[in-house]
Amino acid sequence: MQTTIKSPVSFEGIGLHTGIPARMTIHPASAHYGIWFRRTDLEGDTLIPALWHAVDDATLCTRIANSSGASVKTIEHVMAALAGCGVHNALIEIDGPEVPVMDGSAAEFVRRILATGLRRLDAPVRAFEILERVEVHKGEAWARIEPGEMLSIAFHIDFDAPAIGRQQKALSMANGSFVRELSDSRTFCLQRDVEMMRARGLALGGSIENAVVVDGARVLNPEGLRHADEAVRHKMLDAMGDLALAGAPILGRYTGHRAGHALTNRLLRKLFATPSAFRLRECSGDVAARLPGVGANMADLFQPA
Repeated sequence: MQTTIKSPVSFEGIGLHTGIPARMTIHPASAHYGIWFRRTDLEGDTLIPALWHAVDDATLCTRIANSSGASVKTIEHVMAALAGCGVHNALIEIDGPEVPVMDGSAAEFVRRILATGLRRLDAPVRAFEILERVEVHKGEAWARIEPGEMLSIAFHIDFDAPAIGRQQKALSMANGSFVRELSDSRTFCLQRDVEMMRARGLALGGSIENAVVVDGARVLNPEGLRHADEAVRHKMLDAMGDLALAGAPILGRYTGHRAGHALTNRLLRKLFATPSAFRLRECSGDVAARLPGVGANMADLFQPA
């Protein structure tokens, strides 16, 4: 069955890239509503669908906008939390241009969603079943979606900073895996790139309080890493959030190689431009039991299998 949250949950913090404070509240919604954002600080048409075709920029983060120009950016972490907890319908109200970064991961979003709990709705879940491989490339980077019995995510990264280096990981997203394995992994950056990003008007709210910062072989955060492979886990978290913009769960295998927000969005655009590559199917029985978030609970938080 489709779900929503039982009661509103609120968050406050600054945006990672804008540095602008914002208050954000996730509200329950009815069946078939989907996920929408509403800018409460603007007038006029301020509803923005959390869908792949609403993405108008994916430079280091994902931004969605509507036809009236209302936008919200860095939505990927909260979208990953909703998808990873199995929330299909919600209205997200926010009084600024960027989702609060919190600690740079999806952990606090997950914690409060699980704390309030989910309400089952009288409507079946529909998922996009992948029927054919679809792939996009940009230089050495690529992203692929192909048939699979459930959503799984695999990722490969390669950075010249020894603190990150080459990392790869693959996980099924069934049975609370997102909450347990990925939700606490923080965004990361190279110290040498910080000034470059700020010169471009990005990372204005970034610090070691909400990101892992590495300089060569050193991790500059005093507490160190939460996982030895935290960087690739965070890339998988981002992919989970960007794939949630499909508008329904995906039954298929996603693989990203040096990929980012832009390539994952290009992948969704190519997928939905290829009608033979997918079908929308109603989920029940074993298929429904393998959807992301089914069975996730507080005990899954920060307890790697």
